[in-house]
Amino acid sequence: MPPLVLASTSRYRAQLLARLGLPFESVRPEVDERPLPGEPPATLALRLAAAKAGAVAAARPDALVLGSDQVASCDGRILGKPGNRDAAIAQLQRMSGREAVFLTAVALARAGEPVEQALDTTTVRVRHLSADEIVRYVDAESPLDCAGSFKSEGLGITLFESIESRDPTALVGLPLIATVRLLRARGVALP
Repeated sequence: MPPLVLASTSRYRAQLLARLGLPFESVRPEVDERPLPGEPPATLALRLAAAKAGAVAAARPDALVLGSDQVASCDGRILGKPGNRDAAIAQLQRMSGREAVFLTAVALARAGEPVEQALDTTTVRVRHLSADEIVRYVDAESPLDCAGSFKSEGLGITLFESIESRDPTALVGLPLIATVRLLRARGVALP
């Protein structure tokens, strides 16, 4: 098997990929992640996953490279990573009592070969949250590096009415079911 590289330095994605028991290294892709004017969230997620995988594959032609990207939206507005406490509180206030859609794309690239991709859609129904609940949650878990300002694998699960997805790992940042399918198609042996 060629070396496996994760085109990401996200600890969340690395933790998920490690669950497959395959050796891999993580490399930061140098990709401009800004959306193009009028670009729909699904198109953005797929484009960025492919760009990340392709950028690292160009530098590592010996490797299979996985890229992933997640775009979250609520009421048609893209939700990025908040970066600070006030922005996280504002995002959760915006999502309170609403649905948020998380589009998580994965791409597998190898230099000189076509990029293979998959997209998972997760719908999160956020319960009505009081201002105090939001502040307590943000202060307890500090989800400043998470689109949507929550960690579903942690206390963030308490914020939801429901989650609908084909793959629960997609909400964390790397859809493992699709990832395994892409790796198997390239001949990677998995259980």
